Amino acid sequence: MSAKSRKSASSAEQSSTKSGAQIIVDTLIEQGVDTMFGYLGGVVLPLFDKLYDAPIRFIIPRHEQGGCHMADAYARATGKVGVIVVTSGPGACNLVTGLATAMMDSVPMVALTGQVRTELIGNDAFQEADTTGITRPVTKHNCIVKDVKDLARTIREAFHIASTGRPGPVLIDIPVDVAVNKCKVDSSGKMKLPGYKVWKEGHPRQISAAAKMINKSKRPVLYVGGGVISAGASKELTKFAEKAHIPVSMTLLGLGSYDQNKAESLDMLGMHGSAYANYAVQDCDLLIAVGSRFDDRVTGKVKTFAPNAKIIHIDIDPASISKNVGVDIPVVGDAKFILKELVKEVEHKERKEWFAKIAGWKKKHPFRYDSNSSTIKPQYVIDEVWRQTKGEALVATGVGQHQMWTAQFYKFSRPRQLLTSGGLGTMGYGLPAAIGAQIALPDATVVCFDGDNSFNMTMTELSTAVEHELPIKVCILNNGYMGMVRQWQELFYGKRYSKSYIKNPNYADVAEALGAKGIMVDKKADVGKAVKEMLKQKKPCVVDFRVEREENVWPMVPAGKSISEMDGLDILESMA
Repeated sequence: MSAKSRKSASSAEQSSTKSGAQIIVDTLIEQGVDTMFGYLGGVVLPLFDKLYDAPIRFIIPRHEQGGCHMADAYARATGKVGVIVVTSGPGACNLVTGLATAMMDSVPMVALTGQVRTELIGNDAFQEADTTGITRPVTKHNCIVKDVKDLARTIREAFHIASTGRPGPVLIDIPVDVAVNKCKVDSSGKMKLPGYKVWKEGHPRQISAAAKMINKSKRPVLYVGGGVISAGASKELTKFAEKAHIPVSMTLLGLGSYDQNKAESLDMLGMHGSAYANYAVQDCDLLIAVGSRFDDRVTGKVKTFAPNAKIIHIDIDPASISKNVGVDIPVVGDAKFILKELVKEVEHKERKEWFAKIAGWKKKHPFRYDSNSSTIKPQYVIDEVWRQTKGEALVATGVGQHQMWTAQFYKFSRPRQLLTSGGLGTMGYGLPAAIGAQIALPDATVVCFDGDNSFNMTMTELSTAVEHELPIKVCILNNGYMGMVRQWQELFYGKRYSKSYIKNPNYADVAEALGAKGIMVDKKADVGKAVKEMLKQKKPCVVDFRVEREENVWPMVPAGKSISEMDGLDILESMA
């Protein structure tokens, strides 16, 4: 070989040799990542140096937990994989709540965490934490990469695992020396996942058996969860429900999977669900669960849940089937595919008597509040926002009473319209979730309904929204209490409001100090014009609604009771 040829070969070899940090960036771009969230630190500086020139939008939150919720909401709003990167030790530990939130709600995310040098692991080095050990229970999969040659493959595997089957967060821990070391680039796209298989199509015999059972039923009910939204199966669900003529009840995370404005909608079921959904489930002869996991907030007392019903359970996760409630026909697979197949086999039934009975429950037990009250009812604020946004806003919430009122009074018409923490019930989720959603969908109207205590937990992220000029709209239903806790203390602890009260700042002043628009509303007559002003804003806007302090969420199924044993129905009837 000539000197010129050797020089050319050497140059080609050098050009295909890259640092671990560059391999990370290149592989992220290969996976379609154009937006990331995260926070800097010493051991991730090699990665951030390569991100400096990368065509990736990077959002720095004010706290790693906030960034994790932003990545989570970005994923929920788009269906893409959310990506967060943080440093070792405290940075990684601050992700735990966000990862657990995503894990419980089956949200596809990839978290990249820095780690101390390989030879220091286990020696209590500065900012060292056992990240994989700490996060193993709150991730779908996690691992540490100790050889730069494994980086590209591991990242590809992480995206595949996070986004397939039952989605969830995957964490990759990367020691700083692995990010610095160099190797030849692996551009093969290969993955090594011999033990990871996802069954999508469902067994044809089980699908046919389910269809026959549906065709024979007289009082069927669909019980739909967030898995339908994850599967992108809302259109298939609608076709199936309309062809078979079956009423549709939804979990909190399932809201939007079926248009709540349609006659077949039973809205949300469960602890704070509609009376008509709960009565229908308890009286049905067939319950068809799709992408739902029979959570305790849905079932109430398991022994008395749907006592007269046969149960069909459709889910991508075989571990979820018969986990909490025994089922008669399990169908393991992708909801989109299975619903398509069921549409071919189910027959249209009028079921006049069944729908007439449901109509009676709907007429007698709608969601209500005292609209004649002189004080600001929190439900009225949500109603007014729903009216002025024509039900089209993308809605994020924190956790508590305001979350349940949002689920009851903001009618959702499309999937990925509601972003909320369901399984873990993470207070503080709302504001960063609104930020993540607005970054994902810049042209959308994004409204966050939050409680004062929930907002307090992550309100520092308002600075992030201001920095990026995000026109999010935050409605704080401010009652001065940790509302849901106070409600339980009222009902079960003799109104002994132990530590559930907190003295809040003037949130409008806080918003103005941080560079956002702030509005304070303490008169019912001012609610409508405040909402109008909020919706006009081109920058972040926080409206502090001083609502009725001891308003309760009705109906309510007390812990340990059947879902047909609802408190508060008499109170709601008195408001008719």
